[in-house]
Amino acid sequence: MYHPPMPATQSFKSHARFDPFFHFFLSPIALTNLILSITYTIRQWPIHSRSHLWWIVMSLFFFVAIFKIRTYALQNQDRIIRLEERLRYATLLDPATNQQALSLTLRQIIALRFASDSELPNLISRTLAESLEPKQIKQAITAWRPDETRI
Repeated sequence: MYHPPMPATQSFKSHARFDPFFHFFLSPIALTNLILSITYTIRQWPIHSRSHLWWIVMSLFFFVAIFKIRTYALQNQDRIIRLEERLRYATLLDPATNQQALSLTLRQIIALRFASDSELPNLISRTLAESLEPKQIKQAITAWRPDETRI
């Protein structure tokens, strides 16, 4: 699968990515198809009503299927990130902090993956103490650890 090149230095402002095939091809075509099927059905009613209604059903099916498939892939990536970060925590953190890190939410873990090894222990403690949201965690990172493979 094509992955567009990332900026030379990844940061909070430059870490978001688009998957061109999904965002600029599949999604717009699926949405256009759904809109057109509804429009043509309204305009042509009641002529060929069954085939037009079936077109709406199939358009809705493809629209939902495209987004569900993407959601499943992202959920799988989230699970892999959680596993990778748990292994990283076991290596970098003292046992007490590692035990505390078990109470981090998945969204917090995903945001913390960008923290450098040196700032991770303090940022985990701060995240737990202040209940930081993912955006706040990413903004607090000073030494960014890029993730080049996430979409």
